[in-house]
Amino acid sequence: MSTLWKKITRNCKLISLPETYLRLKTAIENPEYCQEEVADAIRSDPALTIRVLKLVNSPFFGLPSKIETVFRALNLLGAQQIHDLALATCVSDTFSRNAIPSVDMHEFWRRSVYCGLAAQNLAQQYGLIDNERLFICGLLFDLGHLVLHQSIPEQMQAALHESRRKTRPLVEVERDIIKLDYARVGAMLMRQWNFPTSLIETNEFHPEPMRAQQHPLETAMVHIAMLIADDYMGEGIFGEGLLTPHAIALERTELTIEECLAAMEQIEDGFEAILHTISPLNKAS
Repeated sequence: MSTLWKKITRNCKLISLPETYLRLKTAIENPEYCQEEVADAIRSDPALTIRVLKLVNSPFFGLPSKIETVFRALNLLGAQQIHDLALATCVSDTFSRNAIPSVDMHEFWRRSVYCGLAAQNLAQQYGLIDNERLFICGLLFDLGHLVLHQSIPEQMQAALHESRRKTRPLVEVERDIIKLDYARVGAMLMRQWNFPTSLIETNEFHPEPMRAQQHPLETAMVHIAMLIADDYMGEGIFGEGLLTPHAIALERTELTIEECLAAMEQIEDGFEAILHTISPLNKAS
């Protein structure tokens, strides 16, 4: 095991999610859980309660009337969706505890939220019933880069420079310079946190969707959503040249390039509100 890998692994072990989230996760994993127990886990953290309710009342769900209590949100959306919304805000808070000088966190979460919305939109086009889960898969796709920039900032700056200089995908340059990549690191962190396989696999294999075995469709959607987010951020030319979606991703999703591009037109509605709620730079008040 290389020195760099040991350092990254050690830093991953130091990253933990808030106690409030762990309590919520434990409650939901109990086959005999009751909604009041789940609601209590969220209500024990007032800031988390506010942010979850803001998400529930955002255009993300488009509910016809305002939801004012966690218990009401649970009745309408179910424990799993509320868990996923809490997870999104807790992860963003976890990485806001320590500054990462080499990362513009506002831009990081802007890209991540856009990717999440793109993944959800693609899932809706396909007809997936639990399409909200794809929002979380897309939102968390880039966690590995936060770990890498925290752990080995100099090597990551070198990889970024080389990627831009040679117009090569960053994931390939990372493998050359660091001997691993952000997707593998992100998946390692998710395994440490005991995340479900749907989140782990979409994270680990979205750069190469053909490698996904258990969740190939969802991984293909995150792959395409990542490219849509890159285009939105001005980091790629979607549909041509370097960042053309992998053929297997288009085959599995049954989407055309034109349909993927059309997804971008449907993301803007409510985007800023969701970003404001999830981003750790905008604390709930």
